[in-house]
This record gives sequence, structure tokens and C-alpha cells, in this order.
Amino acid sequence: MKLYDHPVSGNGYKVRLFLALAGLAAERITVDVAVRAHKASDFLVLNPRGQIPVLVDGETVLFDSQAILVYLAARHAPDWLPTDPRGLGEVTQWLAFAAKEIAVGLQAARLHFLIGTPIDIVAAQAEARRALAILETWLSARDWLVGTRPTVADIACFPYVALAPEARVALDPYAAVGRWIARIRALPAFEPML
Repeated sequence: MKLYDHPVSGNGYKVRLFLALAGLAAERITVDVAVRAHKASDFLVLNPRGQIPVLVDGETVLFDSQAILVYLAARHAPDWLPTDPRGLGEVTQWLAFAAKEIAVGLQAARLHFLIGTPIDIVAAQAEARRALAILETWLSARDWLVGTRPTVADIACFPYVALAPEARVALDPYAAVGRWIARIRALPAFEPML
């Protein structure tokens, strides 16, 4: 397997973290986003969206972090992905949450402060706090997003939530979220972002 990503990519980190937790190996290829290598024609063959990460596993090429997590779990680490309709549906809704609410708020605000992405920072931080409040309510009654053990849903949501301080969004008001972050960091084979 080959993983095209960048060390500071939160979406790339989702995949790197899952690979570590599942005990899977992949050749890492750093895509230099500073020189827009993700927009180069040879990279666009892999991902017409011009984004990272991209996973290549034989003939399979996937270019969405949530899709990559589902693929890796289904193929190599099935304990991370429920197969019952309810569990699978619940995982899917949290994957959508990671791709929408977390991306629009925490991810966007982080990119604004890291690389100066022009956005409405007040709106992004408000969306980030709204997403954290949803997670806080949900995690106040359970240890994991779905079921009684970690799933790809937790891994999809974790990076940008844990990186909220880089988006200048404080995690202090969200005690249940803080405990969830600590549980993920305590998993065997947990790998920090950098």
C-alpha cells in the first residue's frame, strides 16, 4: 500500500493513525502542498479533486479520508467497522459529521491560522464550537461514538477535534470530549500526529 499525504494534514493523520492502530504498513509519500504538488497533473491522475490523502492498494485508489478508513477497516481490520445495519448506519453518520461539521468548523479554522486560508474565521470558529457541543452531549453518555469500542467513526473525528487549539478553539469547556481524546491517545499503538 502507498499513502500520499503531508505530515500536517489532519485528513492524512486520520489514515496514518488508523494504519498504526490496526497494525498495517503503508509506504508514505509526502505530497509537497507548499509547491502545489497536489494540483500537478500526475497527482490529479490519482485524485481529480487535487487533495490529500490518497491511498493506493494494488488496483484500488481512494481519495477521501473517510472512504479510506472504511476500506482499510473492511479489508484489514473488521473490528473497527460494525457490519450490523444499526452500527454501520451510526458509523456512517459520524463519518458525515467529520466531513461536514468538523471540516467546516475546526478544519477550516485550523487551516486559516496555519496557512492563512481566507475564510470567515468568526463563522468557522462558531461552527467548531457547535460541533464540539454536539460531541460533548453525545460523549457525556458513552465512551465511544458508536457502540462499546472505538470504530473508524472515532478515528475520523479525532484529529481536528484534538487539534482544536490550533484553530484557536479551547477544549476546556468540553470535559467529555477531553476524556474521549484521552481514551484515544491511550489506545495501544496510538501514534501522535508528528
